[in-house]
Amino acid sequence: MKKILLLSDTHGHIDERILKYAQEADEIWHAGDIGDLKVTDTLAQIKPLRSVYGNIDGSNARVSFPENNIFTVEGVKFLITHIGGPTGKYTPRVRKLLDEIKPDVFICGHSHILKVMHNKTRNIMHLNPGAAGIHGFHQIRTMLRFEVAQGKLQNMEVVELNLRGKNLAQTVQGTN
Repeated sequence: MKKILLLSDTHGHIDERILKYAQEADEIWHAGDIGDLKVTDTLAQIKPLRSVYGNIDGSNARVSFPENNIFTVEGVKFLITHIGGPTGKYTPRVRKLLDEIKPDVFICGHSHILKVMHNKTRNIMHLNPGAAGIHGFHQIRTMLRFEVAQGKLQNMEVVELNLRGKNLAQTVQGTN
């Protein structure tokens, strides 16, 4: 079993609230728009890190991280990329990747909109952790944490990091 912290769209921001949840994970996954490599450098010092670069990331991030990260954990195949498009209306690039790779779970960021949704047409779980940074239109900063065990996702939680510094965790039903 692996405990995962999934975040995106930090836009150069890292704080104690993010670091608290990072300490509790086995691995940290970042779905792009890192903003400043101090974010990923800090996270990688805490736990193993998997990341992709996003559209705001410069050449340093693009050299350090891939556009697409494809891997398997505990029998579950993952695809992470930054820009994916809405569930069922994926970008042409992502549709091609999904057809070729056939992941069990598709992860993207970019929209700053939290999403945990099963795409029945493709039979994949679509995750977007929202935005953990302080820049953007989102009202509440969010991340996801979950476990990967024996070929499935379980114990999915939405971590809300609101701008006033309160930490709230809510269990997302249907992932056990």
